[in-house]
Amino acid sequence: MARNKHPEETVNFILDVAFRLFMEKGYEYTSIQDIIDQLGGLSKGAIYHHFKSKEDILVAVTDRMTAESNQMLADIRDRTDLCGREKLRTIFKSSINRPVQNDIFTVAPDFHNNPRLLFSLLHDTIEEAAPNYILPIIEQGIADGSIETDYPKQLAELILLAANVWMNPMIFDSTVEESCRKFMIFGQMLRGFGLDIVDDEMLARLRELTSIYQRNR
Repeated sequence: MARNKHPEETVNFILDVAFRLFMEKGYEYTSIQDIIDQLGGLSKGAIYHHFKSKEDILVAVTDRMTAESNQMLADIRDRTDLCGREKLRTIFKSSINRPVQNDIFTVAPDFHNNPRLLFSLLHDTIEEAAPNYILPIIEQGIADGSIETDYPKQLAELILLAANVWMNPMIFDSTVEESCRKFMIFGQMLRGFGLDIVDDEMLARLRELTSIYQRNR
């Protein structure tokens, strides 16, 4: 295949191929050469024109996979029929039940060997997701009386760090049992803030996702 004259199409083609290989072989077992071999004649230079490394490709694949999630968070944040506490519950339930989560936990990159990827997750959690999605909901909850806290910014960060990092089995290589125990403590912590927003259905889904990760390690 000749190099596409449209850079966006070329990038999407590379990401399509990389995503399929990551799903089939796993990120750690997919090489740049594997990706090149599936590009139908697109050159190595074409890849490195857009991506500096395989890790950069993974970041782009992950960004594309989570774009839908960001739109979902914005849609829930902007709803007018829910109070702040109900919006948090809806976000947790919708996030964990997204079908794309199966893909993410199947790809399961090794965060221990990818410090840049881990930093990106931490940065996005604190600098993007917490202030843009969770904080406005907590502030609404304070205003409508469904959430009580004197520290909305810190609570938003704590909730997301616990959910996205501490409970993430891909970061700590948690077993199914350990993930479930963390979830139980997470629920207790939220109830301490008056936020009874996680339930047994979410716990079962976390168990399923952790099992997917463990099978594909």
